[in-house]
Amino acid sequence: MQLLLGGSFDPVHNGHVALGDYFVKLLLPDALRIIPAGNPWQKQGLSATAADRVEMVRIAFERQPVPIVIDRQEIERETVTYTIDTLRAVRAELGPQASIAFLLGADQLQQLESWHEWQRLFDYAHLCAAARPGFPAEVAQLPAALAREFARRAASPAQIRGTPSGLTYLATNLAVDVSATQIRAALQRKEHPAALLPSGVLDYIEHHHLYQT
Repeated sequence: MQLLLGGSFDPVHNGHVALGDYFVKLLLPDALRIIPAGNPWQKQGLSATAADRVEMVRIAFERQPVPIVIDRQEIERETVTYTIDTLRAVRAELGPQASIAFLLGADQLQQLESWHEWQRLFDYAHLCAAARPGFPAEVAQLPAALAREFARRAASPAQIRGTPSGLTYLATNLAVDVSATQIRAALQRKEHPAALLPSGVLDYIEHHHLYQT
């Protein structure tokens, strides 16, 4: 089984690490695959370079108890990045029987209906999400179509591990409230938001003079 965690990671922060930690402990995967975004169609103008974001991710997740794979396919893709294309590629790589779970933060989950071919995501992976303060913590509080899908596909960790794709899990007890926007703003104010960033990431940011303008 593999867990997939995608994002801009601009910069990677404690919310990303907490999301990965939670599902690593819950689902006991063989590996955690981190997929930094290349040209995400819903976000423009990433602040840090792809190389810097990859290095920050490496630092942030180096203490995980499972193997970490940093997947550069979205960075190397020359076209607009859609998650559905990434999941198709990972499924083709791992084969039809592998269990694949794609991890979502609360903000991503709220926007999921706007994603390209979002209902096809279930054909290639399970969707595992975590609420956080300020976002709905129950399936019934999600947008109607999304709530229906999450409710009818809801499964136990054992079912997710034993099935290739198509199931959901919503964690309601992940209380990490942090965003990359908040961190970039703090850095631009010359603050040092060490409590919001994984060990070593703030040192990397400051050494390479990232997010100063």
